[in-house]
Amino acid sequence: MRKKLSVFYHKLSNLSGIHLIVLFYCSAALLSTLLLSIPFFYREGVEVSWLDSIFTAVSAISVTGLTVVSTADTFNTFGYFALAFVLQFGGIGIMTLGTFVYILLGKKIGIRTRRLIQIDQNRNTLAGLVQLMLKILRTVLAIELVGAIVLSIYYLKYFDSWQESIVQGVFAAVSATTNAGFDITGTSLEPFAHDYFVQFINILLLVLGAIGFPVLLEVQELLWGRYRDLKWKYQFSLFAKVTTVTFFILIVIGALGIFLFEHNHFLQDKSWHESLFYSLFQSVTTRNGGLATMDVAEFTTPTLLLLCALMFIGASPSSVGGGIRTTTFAIMMLAIFHYAKGHNTIKVFKREVDPDDVTRSFIVAITAIMLCGSAIVFLIWLEPLSNMAIVFEVFSAFGTTGLSLGITPDLSAIGKIVIILMMFIGRIGIFSFLFLIRGDDVHDRYHYPKEKMIIG
Repeated sequence: MRKKLSVFYHKLSNLSGIHLIVLFYCSAALLSTLLLSIPFFYREGVEVSWLDSIFTAVSAISVTGLTVVSTADTFNTFGYFALAFVLQFGGIGIMTLGTFVYILLGKKIGIRTRRLIQIDQNRNTLAGLVQLMLKILRTVLAIELVGAIVLSIYYLKYFDSWQESIVQGVFAAVSATTNAGFDITGTSLEPFAHDYFVQFINILLLVLGAIGFPVLLEVQELLWGRYRDLKWKYQFSLFAKVTTVTFFILIVIGALGIFLFEHNHFLQDKSWHESLFYSLFQSVTTRNGGLATMDVAEFTTPTLLLLCALMFIGASPSSVGGGIRTTTFAIMMLAIFHYAKGHNTIKVFKREVDPDDVTRSFIVAITAIMLCGSAIVFLIWLEPLSNMAIVFEVFSAFGTTGLSLGITPDLSAIGKIVIILMMFIGRIGIFSFLFLIRGDDVHDRYHYPKEKMIIG
C-alpha cells in the first residue's frame, strides 16, 4: 500500500502545472457533486440523479448557472448555503482559497504552489503572488458582504420574515458577485423587473465580479494612494486600461443593440426607463452574469444572436468569468484595425502590444470557434430541439453565463455531458485546455527556406 502511494505521489509530483490545475478543478467538481448529492440539502421528497448532480456541481464550480433542476424547488435553506459555498470556490478560484487555507494552517507556500497560482491567475511573474491571493480574497469577500447587507435589508419589503430576506440577500450577493447566475427565487430577477434599485445593486456586483481582479486591485491602490497623498499619481497598467475600456464598450454596444432590435418587439409597449433597464441589465448579464429580469426567449433572433456574440466574448481575464475574454477580443480588433491602416505594430495608450499576445489572441478565438461550432453541430444532430436554442445554450455554457432558452432540462444524457464539457472548458480557459492536450515544447534544430503563401 505504501509503495502504491509512493508511486502515485511520484506521478502527481511530475505533472505539469496546468495538469495539476485541471486536476484540482476536476477534484473540486467531484467533491461538489458529492456535497450537493447529500439528501440533507434537498427538500422533502426530492430526488436528483447522479448525472443531474454532476451537471449542477460543474455548473456551480464553473459559475455558469445552467441548471437541469430548479434550484428553488430542489434545495432547502441548508442546500442554498452549500451551493453558495461551491460558488465561492468557482468564483474566487481554487488556488486563492487554497492559499488562504495554507496560511491558516501555518504552512509555507513553496515555489511549485506559487507556479500553480501563477497559472490559475494568468500572471506573468511569481513575485507577490501570495499577497495577491489574499488581496483578491479580501476584496471579493468585502464586496459580497456589502452586497449581502444591502440586499438583505432591502428585501425586507419583499419577504415575510427577516430570516428569509437574509437567505435571499446573501445568496443573491454571492451569485451576482461570482457571476454564477443561480437564483433561489425560481424566476431569476423577474420579480424585480420594475425595481431599479435591486437591478442597480446586481449590475454593480456583476461588473465588479467580471471586470477582473487585477483591475479591482489597481483601483484599490489608486484610492488608497489618494487617501494617503492627494498629490499622488497612479499609472494604470495597459491591461487595466484595455480591459476596462473594452468591458464598458461591450456593455454599451449590447444595450444599444438590444434596444434597437427590440424597439418594435419586446420593448414596444415599455416606457423609456423600462426599455433602458431591460436593455442595460440584459447587456451586463451577458458579460458572465446569467441573471435576467425577463424571459430571454421573448427576444427576437437578431437579439439572441447578439447575446450569443457577447457571451462568447465573456468576461475579463483573471475574473470569475469565462469566454474568450475581453482582452482577446480587444487585441484582435486592434490587430485588424492597425493592419488595415498599414501598420505592422499595435499601439494603444502609448504602449505597444507584444506580437506574441496577438498570436495568442487569434489562437484562442479560433480554437473557441471550432469547439463551439463542433458542439453546436453535434447537438443539433443529436437533440430534437430548436436550433437557435441549442446555439444559445452552447455559447452560454462556453461563456459560463447561464442564460438559457429553457432547453437545459430537456437535453439527453449525452447532450448534458457535452454542455458539462463546454462549461468546464469555458471556466479553465482555452489556453489551459490547449496546454492540457499539447505535448512538450519542441525546439527546432533546423529551418527550411521560407516561402510566401497566397492569403485571402
